[in-house]
Amino acid sequence: MVVRSNSVLFLMVFATGCAPLLAQQPAPGNSAKPKLQTFAPGLVEQGQTLFLQNCAFCHGRDAGGGETGPDLTRSKLVADDVAGDKIGAVVRNGRPEKGMPRFSLPENDINALVAFIHTAKNKADTQTGGRRGVDVADLQTGNAAQGKEYFAQHCTSCHSATGDLAGVATRYQGLKLEQRLLYPHNAEANVAVTLRSGQTVSGKLIYLDEFTIGLRDASGWYHSWPAAQVKYKVDDPAEAHVTLLGEYSDADIHNLMAFLQTLHSQTPAQ
Repeated sequence: MVVRSNSVLFLMVFATGCAPLLAQQPAPGNSAKPKLQTFAPGLVEQGQTLFLQNCAFCHGRDAGGGETGPDLTRSKLVADDVAGDKIGAVVRNGRPEKGMPRFSLPENDINALVAFIHTAKNKADTQTGGRRGVDVADLQTGNAAQGKEYFAQHCTSCHSATGDLAGVATRYQGLKLEQRLLYPHNAEANVAVTLRSGQTVSGKLIYLDEFTIGLRDASGWYHSWPAAQVKYKVDDPAEAHVTLLGEYSDADIHNLMAFLQTLHSQTPAQ
């Protein structure tokens, strides 16, 4: 399928509208109270571990929201979700336009995340008053020297403290800086799609799920194909960040943040 680029916005809105996990909307006020979903304690505990590792940086330790991520316990999508039928799709596909990457997690891990999010929602529904998300003070710890060493070992293949990251601590502080460390904002992915005829079409990745892949080529044309009928290779600059999410220790994150907070000079090295 090929359409002009001015149709891309409609297609993106239609596609991403199916998975608005990060859109914080109040649940509709109808008289029928949704059925309480409960899960095995062991599954909830597993989900909490995964959530703290992959999601708490933006959504808070209790899924109650942070400065850079909405309160999932008040999300309409979570309220409408039944056993992961909506949450699962968002975890798998991400919300790139909102800074949320895709997560390649096995089904049992996704089920555990669903269990934790629903349990956090159930708990929040029984509480009154405001809920605490990520405290900015929590990000002001760490060893800058150890963070510099971690940066040299894991980050310099793509980034430079005196190049693209020069002055990053002046542009962003606290949670906004951490969000860009963990989930790079507006990191555009490119894709090369090989058709059955052998022709290759390349461009900016616009949409990808298990059924469809879409791109915009250099001329501004939008193309899409059934994902099962083509071969494709995605070059996503944020993929390394997603991989690191499963490898960071708490100390790694705090130390790396401490180092990044020293990068105030805005003049890249020549």
